[in-house]
Amino acid sequence: MTSALNAHWQNQLFSAYALQEIFDRPIEGETPQSRLKQIGMMTVLYMMHQSHQKMTLSNISKITGLTRNAVVESIDPLVERGVLTETIVKNSMGRGTARQFAFSPEVFEQLRVDTGRRQDEAD
Repeated sequence: MTSALNAHWQNQLFSAYALQEIFDRPIEGETPQSRLKQIGMMTVLYMMHQSHQKMTLSNISKITGLTRNAVVESIDPLVERGVLTETIVKNSMGRGTARQFAFSPEVFEQLRVDTGRRQDEAD
């Protein structure tokens, strides 16, 4: 039962982290609509991360039904914030390149710190 509780806390902390990171630290010129889209994108990306799916523009487009340009509009600010890292990899056919994303290690480090605080408070 402890692992289920930890998974629950991890999900809750991730959601709180996403809200705080995006709403408390707006990027200059960013609209509220853009911030809300980023929150939704963070949720999709976290689910992809949890299921070990590659976070490429094509995969994100398939899951969300958004065009690649619409995905880029939500992803680029997350890269700018430092929440995501971007690497260029070979595409699925091995001939071209693709943008692949991953959560920055700092995101999960912050979640570990917050999880530790929660456990200390529970004791």
